[in-house]
Amino acid sequence: MKYPVLLMTALASAVFLAGCSKSDQSVQQAAAAQQMPPSVVNVLPVQFQSVPLVKELSGKTVAYQEAIVTPQVSGIIDEQLFRDGAFVKRGQPLYRLNKDNYSSTLAGSRASYEQAVANIGTAEANLESQRTQLALARANLARLEMLKGSNAISKQEYDTGVATVRSAEAAVKNAQAQIVAAQKTAAAAGQTVKGNQLNMDRTVVTAPMSGQTERSKVNVGTLASAGQTQMVTISQLNPIYVDISQSSAEMLALRSQMMNGNLSQASSAQVRLKLSDGSTYPVIGQLRFEEAKVDSHTGTVNLRAVFDNDEFILLPGMMVRAEVIQGVVNNAVLLPQSAINRTAKGDTTVYIVDANKKIQVRPVKTSGTYEGQWVVTDGLKQGENVVVVGGAKVKPDQQVEVKPYVPDSSGQAGQNANANMNAPVASSASASQPKP
Repeated sequence: MKYPVLLMTALASAVFLAGCSKSDQSVQQAAAAQQMPPSVVNVLPVQFQSVPLVKELSGKTVAYQEAIVTPQVSGIIDEQLFRDGAFVKRGQPLYRLNKDNYSSTLAGSRASYEQAVANIGTAEANLESQRTQLALARANLARLEMLKGSNAISKQEYDTGVATVRSAEAAVKNAQAQIVAAQKTAAAAGQTVKGNQLNMDRTVVTAPMSGQTERSKVNVGTLASAGQTQMVTISQLNPIYVDISQSSAEMLALRSQMMNGNLSQASSAQVRLKLSDGSTYPVIGQLRFEEAKVDSHTGTVNLRAVFDNDEFILLPGMMVRAEVIQGVVNNAVLLPQSAINRTAKGDTTVYIVDANKKIQVRPVKTSGTYEGQWVVTDGLKQGENVVVVGGAKVKPDQQVEVKPYVPDSSGQAGQNANANMNAPVASSASASQPKP
């Protein structure tokens, strides 16, 4: 019976010793914690300022001008005079149509014109002859009038002289009318020649504007019909348009903020593009206009910007992201991305160091980013110290040591090894601002 008692005594001793060991460990840890220096955080004082509101919107490139080339006369295509996809200049020949019929018609009209001109010469010669006859008739009538006074001629002879003059005068007027008619005929023939010459010239189809050609839609030997056959499309790509879509609800929200004074009208209409490969288009564009209607199918409003495209990097139909300055946020705070935290519920917060150098959690509201920093519009007070670096290793109510935040050469605190890596990504604004 002694063995159970001894066993129980041994177990009690082991429990006592273990309890003493744990108590000693807790005391040691507390002492070590008291001896450890507080965590160091880098803070940035809150300063309110006016910040441009940059919205990132989807867009699509559109040719600045586009022309579908159609022939002005009908004919068989004899030759294509350009290379598919090549750049062509205005007036450059593109196609040559068969001109045999037009050449024959032109030659016939020229012959008719030359005959009409010859008829004018004949009519003018006839007029001169009739004027000569009239002069002789008038001279004869004057002689007869002198003889009539001396009764040297009969009344019949005098009347004949008068009739001859009248007949000669009528012949002159008729000759003059013939000249006018011949001139009109020649003028009409001349217009016919010009029309036929124009038709023959149009057998060479030229570019209506300078631009980039697409693939030819017709082949040599095809019958091209005037004004109907689409031969090729030419697009002017420099400059180039970008059509941007924005939801009508977003536009209404912007106007509401402006009416409430939270947002001011932007003085700049600059636009920057992000391409599908993630790169930024090097040229700044200008917002050209905002369409005064909403697309009933998509519920969006269309904006249009224009960009220089000297290198032809942008091609029609490319999908891009456009960063548009749509206003100026009044009384906003710019914070590095490492200063922003996201809770499990998706709320946005920052860490504040209070007067007792303790960490406090502060809910904030953001409105996108500007030049790589978050734009905070609500939740902060002037002069408060926001934790920028070191927030990942502290918790609420923890005592900390404070140092001022100094941006690195890139201006991004998120590159610091101690920065909070859980910062959210902007969805409504760009991470960079177009430079003037």
